[in-house]
Amino acid sequence: MTLRATKLYSEKPGHNFGLNTTFAEVEAETYDALVIPGGRAPEYIRLNQRVLEITRHFAQAKKPIAAICHGLQLLAADVLQGKRCTAYPACRSDVHLTGGIYVNIPVDEAIVDGNLVTAPAWPAHPRWLAEFFKVLGTKVEHSELATVS
Repeated sequence: MTLRATKLYSEKPGHNFGLNTTFAEVEAETYDALVIPGGRAPEYIRLNQRVLEITRHFAQAKKPIAAICHGLQLLAADVLQGKRCTAYPACRSDVHLTGGIYVNIPVDEAIVDGNLVTAPAWPAHPRWLAEFFKVLGTKVEHSELATVS
């Protein structure tokens, strides 16, 4: 049995950018929606009580929430109870332990349950964002580019 490199995922550095606020300074009431990216960060920031308070605010106010991959680990803050959702397969038990209903879907698909949009991994970015835009009530239009003759 051999492992194929195309089947392996590895952690890579993300984007380096300066932060302009701290979790303590965030006023969740001033935001319309919450996007929780995947990767390993949710595993660590879910230990911050203020982050969990912010997350609960969006759920209790029924504001749109999008989470992908390991992002569901933040939603363990009493947000998933009774919700159909998906995540990276390694997070399945996190979903079950918090009362969520884990749905196994193809890696490039997304699930919508009310104000919650979830997807299992990065190949779902197009579908995940398209579904999130629908929940936000946003319509994206693309005008055709001029053709060169």
